[in-house]
Amino acid sequence: MSTAAASVSAASVPSIGRGFRLQFEPVQDAHVLLYPEGMVTLNRSAGEILARCDGSATVADIVADLERSFDAQGLDDEVRAFLEIALAQRWVALA
Repeated sequence: MSTAAASVSAASVPSIGRGFRLQFEPVQDAHVLLYPEGMVTLNRSAGEILARCDGSATVADIVADLERSFDAQGLDDEVRAFLEIALAQRWVALA
């Protein structure tokens, strides 16, 4: 699916984009996205979302897991808005 035409829905299945690798950096106490030209340091929310983008979980699954993990409700809009940005940056791809 082309990123220009893509839109993140509850049924979308995101995975880390080609050429990127997500890992936790203890020295920075943060998740980072590594790519050949550099690194993006993620805030905690972004790291938690991307850590769940394994190519098998839907956005609805990711939201439900985050809401359970952090005893929160109503995260759908925030998660989808972040994933729209991540999609535009090619940090994620949708299946």
